[in-house]
Amino acid sequence: MNQTAIFWPMIGHVLLVVIVYVVLAIRRRGAVEAGEAEVRQFKGRYEEPARSVTVANNLMNQFEAPVLFHIVSLCLYVTVGVNVFTVTLAWLFILFRYIHAYVHLTSNKIRWRNMSFRIGLLILLILWITFALHIAGVA
Repeated sequence: MNQTAIFWPMIGHVLLVVIVYVVLAIRRRGAVEAGEAEVRQFKGRYEEPARSVTVANNLMNQFEAPVLFHIVSLCLYVTVGVNVFTVTLAWLFILFRYIHAYVHLTSNKIRWRNMSFRIGLLILLILWITFALHIAGVA
């Protein structure tokens, strides 16, 4: 398998981050235009209106567990450990990041958000275990 295939899910995550930034900008502008907030309130998130604080929180989420995803993806690439299984896991992780973000930015139902987060985290753990087995020469 082409080792660079692991970069496509990484690019997919970058696209998600850009989408969340756009949603954040739209929601913040909307809050200001609706009189719910003043621009100065965005200096610190402690005064940010509910309409945009959820998006800001989701944006922070994109730089937590996904950082481990990007690291393991690069490790797999460097050690020539990219295969169909690892790329499939990578895409599944990204799929659940999209689901998590969608739920977070729309209904924000904790049950669905938590489930999508946990499934994604489990996939990430499997990806790291697969990498560990690869460098140990087991798989």
